[in-house]
Amino acid sequence: MKVLYFAWIRERVGAAEEEVTPPAEVKTAGDLLNWLRGRDAAHAEALADDALIRVAIDRAHADLDSPVSGAAEVAFFPPVTGG
Repeated sequence: MKVLYFAWIRERVGAAEEEVTPPAEVKTAGDLLNWLRGRDAAHAEALADDALIRVAIDRAHADLDSPVSGAAEVAFFPPVTGG
C-alpha cells in the first residue's frame, strides 16, 4: 500500500510517500501507525502523538480504528484549522 505524509509529518518523516507491505497483524489505521513508528526514529517522532494525527483511507477521512486491509492508499496529516 502507498502511505502518504503531509505538512510537518512529511518534513519529520523525510518523505512525502512510501510504498509499504505491513504484516498481516496490521488491521486498522492505528495498527499501521504503530507499525510505522517502529520503522525508525524519524517515523517514531513524526507519528508519536495520536491526538495530532488524522487519517484518510483511499482519500476518505477515517478513524484510527478503521480497517486498512485492501486499501491502496493511507494518508496521515495534522489536524486542519480554518479561519
